[in-house]
Amino acid sequence: MTKDRELELLERIASLERIIKDKVEVEEALKVPTYNFSKITIKELRTLFDLERVYDHQIFNHWLNCDLVLTDEEIQFLTALLEREIDLVKVYNEEDLKIHFIAPILNKIDYKSVKHKIRDFYEETLVYETQQFIITGLTDFVVATGLEYPEKPYFFIQEFKKGLQYSNPEPQLLAELIAAVELNDVQSIKGAYIIGGNWSFVILSKLDQHKYQYSISKNYDSTDLDKLIDIYKSLRFVKQEIFRQ
Repeated sequence: MTKDRELELLERIASLERIIKDKVEVEEALKVPTYNFSKITIKELRTLFDLERVYDHQIFNHWLNCDLVLTDEEIQFLTALLEREIDLVKVYNEEDLKIHFIAPILNKIDYKSVKHKIRDFYEETLVYETQQFIITGLTDFVVATGLEYPEKPYFFIQEFKKGLQYSNPEPQLLAELIAAVELNDVQSIKGAYIIGGNWSFVILSKLDQHKYQYSISKNYDSTDLDKLIDIYKSLRFVKQEIFRQ
């Protein structure tokens, strides 16, 4: 191979490398940023949306102060569950907390209805995609229409965490609620998140395009029987509200 031929080939290779590099840079620039529920932060949510927290607990009156009356059997169930688990609720890891304490409560309420074609789903993928960004991830718990797969979500419970040092479930839940509001074209949706033994309830409302308000209830300590009864009643209220819809 002559020297001139070798230089020509090297120039072609260099030119191809520049073309490939430019193409990769363009593709990277055009790539839509993706955010995962499990890692998203409040700061990131507020760069994507006009999101405001409203410190008004009165919005929860119709829900958390509902006048549901539990049966003696339900009270006995909650009393026995708490007596068995009270010393471990705040030290369980995520999976232990779900299996030993949260799941029995949710199963007792029983969100499954073949008649209404509604049930609870665990670790289902939810995706909300726009031209500017994608939000996606696995939901811990969602009540939705559909028996084989979730169609229209109504209520979320997020992140059965032992403590905030593991991650903050608040922005994760908010991201799921926003995605559900947009995907299902509704104006308001409810949810809850759990940190150890503490439950917090959330209502998110859509005000305008990518503009939302949300409120967070006071904490409910599930190791206190009276508060556990309140939690159970609130979850039962959600079931009745969903079935009415």
